[in-house]
Amino acid sequence: MQHMLLIVEPVGQRTERGLDKGHEVYNRMLDFTATLESQGVLAACNSLQSTRRATRLQVRNGRQTLVDGPFAEVKEMVGGFFLLNVETREEALAIAARCPAAEWATIEVRAVGPCYED
Repeated sequence: MQHMLLIVEPVGQRTERGLDKGHEVYNRMLDFTATLESQGVLAACNSLQSTRRATRLQVRNGRQTLVDGPFAEVKEMVGGFFLLNVETREEALAIAARCPAAEWATIEVRAVGPCYED
């Protein structure tokens, strides 16, 4: 069963961290990624850029609306993700606990499946 680890971090944290520390934590995440690959549980992963460059899209009554970032009301953003092939939720949680980003962000663990199921 696939599980997604969403890295939810405070907006502005990357700027506060600075470039040198940013490279340091990014390299830790690359090492974590390599470990997951070697264990055969990684399906996909990537880091996301800041919401400053994001665009939100909605289609209502056939009309498209685009809103460019930054989004003042947002206090957190999804900074990246890992898509895992694991057997259980518990295995996904154990991997999330080892993720370096858990030290500076929140790791949201969600099973992948149909959106209509409760």
